[in-house]
Amino acid sequence: MATKRIHVDYLARVEGEGALDLRIRDGRVTSARLEIFEPPRLFEAMLRGRGYAETPDIVARICGICPVAYQMSAVHAIENAFGVRVDGQLRALRRLLYCGEWIESHALHVVMLHAPDFLGYPDAIALAREHGDAVRDGLALKKAGNELMRVLGGREIHPVNVKVGGFHRLPTRAELAPVAASLERARELAIKLVRWVATFPFPELERDYEFVALRHPDEYPFNEGRLVSNRDIDIGIDAYESEFEERHVRHSTALHSLLRRRGAYLVGPLARYALNFDRLPAWLRELAGEAGLGPVCNNPFRSIIVRSLEIAYACDEALRLIAAYEPPALAAVPVEPRAGVGFGCTEAPRGICWHRYAFAADGTIDAARIVPPTSQNQSSMEADLVAVASSLLDRSDDVIRDGCERSIRNYDPCISCSAHFLKLSVERA
Repeated sequence: MATKRIHVDYLARVEGEGALDLRIRDGRVTSARLEIFEPPRLFEAMLRGRGYAETPDIVARICGICPVAYQMSAVHAIENAFGVRVDGQLRALRRLLYCGEWIESHALHVVMLHAPDFLGYPDAIALAREHGDAVRDGLALKKAGNELMRVLGGREIHPVNVKVGGFHRLPTRAELAPVAASLERARELAIKLVRWVATFPFPELERDYEFVALRHPDEYPFNEGRLVSNRDIDIGIDAYESEFEERHVRHSTALHSLLRRRGAYLVGPLARYALNFDRLPAWLRELAGEAGLGPVCNNPFRSIIVRSLEIAYACDEALRLIAAYEPPALAAVPVEPRAGVGFGCTEAPRGICWHRYAFAADGTIDAARIVPPTSQNQSSMEADLVAVASSLLDRSDDVIRDGCERSIRNYDPCISCSAHFLKLSVERA
């Protein structure tokens, strides 16, 4: 009776710290566990007792790569609770800010963290020695996204210009003009990136995912929409808890989010793409076909192509929004707090980021719940690991280990973001 255990103490080229524990018995993978051992960061507890106006700046600190996702989900939830509607150019500016985050986050992952896996390099430094132009292009893309976040958000990391009801300060058309110029070049670089990553050698792996994403009547989703799946889910974001639940697992400080009826599901680029392919511009759908993709992609390794397509989309959408921009009369609409519960859900680069807040009459937070994308993908990640490891059982431990690490990096997991488990018991004598 042969038993083998493969343990990866630290996962490389992911955001945050985690480990992998793989167990094989009698020629079969019996378990694959993604161990998140970063300490819980307790943001939900930190928010209790705080005023609603503080929330966007607090939740931005959950992640330095995708702070806009947390800010946008939070402000939407707060506005939902207070009966505030933000539309017109203020809504467009929020969408524009989200474009910046998608560009910089996807570019970082595709070029610096993910591409080395397919070309046989241990890291981006080694990749740059032989693919210097690709790395420089990736850094230029990230710079363009960062600049868009700086102009709209006040700074590239943890933006400070977002507020409930809109923004503290509006950008001028003159400030956006040089950003548009850099985005024109970025769009061409993104198209070039799609064509480059499409040439990579991809393992043959097809998974039967239940995709979950926002779907909007007219737009490829950033800030708004209904929650849908490729099976039978089609709900408002306020009904999230009717279909999804979080469970604690012994090997992780992060909760696992699961479908109540079916278990694991997938959020992120593959899900958005499959559920909103018809919302992409025609030229991008054609580019996807040129890159070897159909309307649905079930190969997690090919997610690098979909991420690159989303960079091109975000560049194009940002240019459209800038061209149509006319500064509104007010930087923010009036906000009057009231007691109630509000819900917000937006599409972070890694997938849906869901928030719920309960407020007292003065706008103080009584309770907060935040479900980040990585916690929603953890069960799918572990299922992928079983499939990948099972296909490599006749290979050496090093090959199995490498294949599993590559599988995790398909997800661009933000491990720090997912470490929000909070179940606090205090005994006092």
